[in-house]
Amino acid sequence: MTGSLYAKFEETFRRLPEKIALRTPAARTWTFAELAAEACRYANALEALGIEPGDRVTVQIDKSPANLFLYLAVLGAGGVYQPLNPAYTESETEYFVSDASPKIAVCAPARQRAMRDLGDRHQVQAVMNLDAEGMGSLADLAARMDARHQTVPRAADDLAGLVYTSGTTGRAKGAMITHDNLISNAEALVKLWRLQEGDTLLHALPVFHVHGLFVAINTALMAGAGILWFPKFDAASAMAHLPQATVLMGVPTFYTRLLEQKSFAKETCRNMRVFISGSAPLLAATHREFSTRTGHAILERYGMTETGMITSNPYDGAREAGSVGHALPGVSVRIRGEQPGVVEVKGPNVFKGYWRLPEKTAEDFTEDGYFITGDVGTLADDGRLAIVGRAKDLVISGGFNVYPKEIEVLLDEMEGVVESAVIGVPHPDFGEGVVAVLAVTDACADETVILGFLKHRLAGFKLPKRIFKVGELPRNAMGKVQKAALRERYREIFKTS
Repeated sequence: MTGSLYAKFEETFRRLPEKIALRTPAARTWTFAELAAEACRYANALEALGIEPGDRVTVQIDKSPANLFLYLAVLGAGGVYQPLNPAYTESETEYFVSDASPKIAVCAPARQRAMRDLGDRHQVQAVMNLDAEGMGSLADLAARMDARHQTVPRAADDLAGLVYTSGTTGRAKGAMITHDNLISNAEALVKLWRLQEGDTLLHALPVFHVHGLFVAINTALMAGAGILWFPKFDAASAMAHLPQATVLMGVPTFYTRLLEQKSFAKETCRNMRVFISGSAPLLAATHREFSTRTGHAILERYGMTETGMITSNPYDGAREAGSVGHALPGVSVRIRGEQPGVVEVKGPNVFKGYWRLPEKTAEDFTEDGYFITGDVGTLADDGRLAIVGRAKDLVISGGFNVYPKEIEVLLDEMEGVVESAVIGVPHPDFGEGVVAVLAVTDACADETVILGFLKHRLAGFKLPKRIFKVGELPRNAMGKVQKAALRERYREIFKTS
């Protein structure tokens, strides 16, 4: 049992049964004992549906407390949690389902018919639903179940999560995340950020990626901190509830939106202990303005789907704008070759490999066991890491990964588009804004038509914020499109628009 992440959470549940674990803005609450009971009911429901240790459970639902119950239940039943963004289209979702081969899929009621069709095509044993209020067929089944459940033993190297990421080729890859990956990372962060029973985490992140799911939830539960659970981030609502919280984990957009609130100031943050930022680069200007307005220096950290958290600025000491801090305890970070160079990382936080892609896994690890992140950085003499770019063309907009090739393939299908290049450029709100540069003929449609075409095929966060038409794309001597030149050409557009 020592290898199970859920068993670690159970230690908190037993230690603090009467403490409020979860609270919504509407003041509905669950103690740790009640949270454990809900997780047990959902675990029993999953077992009634046929889940066995190692089975994948695909989850594509709106954020609600029931989402948390389900996550815990999958872990407690020995399953593998596969979260998906609810914004994905049916065609996008089909790839993930076909690749992961889940035993059970849980979706929003509006997607039930489409998910059943996918399930029939890809041998999914059961398709259930949960809505934004936590109601649905799975909740109904769980309500009839016993509130006690025997946690399924798991080894440290067994899978706990299957979270999809990708490179510039556009093909999504399932990162196999083990129980030990998550336990080691959460334990290190609890100590580093000094999370404790007296803390309350304002949780407004989505829970379909690593930041909101593994970093925020796992650390809070392991520390015994309370969670103030928001379905999504709204700056005015978050600001109103900050006096009830001590910790906020967010993406840079959270902080720029808070700064837009005229009354946001030191008094608003009087009970806050630490503000943490990640998932996208935090602009130095945002860091400085936030410090001036609140007296708090945002703590920036760095991680990836495949590794969890790699580095963090210190709790005590200088939190330098532009730096993502030092390697976590037990984690080794190095730069390949001369600086700046590709960042490589090794440690218990590093994933097991890519699902059903042994050749890709081998390609992304060095002979001495370091994972090649694809990010380009510099490492100071004192061990501080700064990320200066990416070897790959991945764009991170609002904390979400956007893979240019996926958008370019669609754009290149359009009449009048000779060739497209999708890039990310600095954006004050989203870290990076998606920009499409099109080499076109006179037959090319206008921007409204192009965006309409893309909206039916891509999740909203992937849509270009600006589209530019040019006669031809810049190329090097080998004929390759020079995206670096495009990024430089358009890097100021969101400062003046």
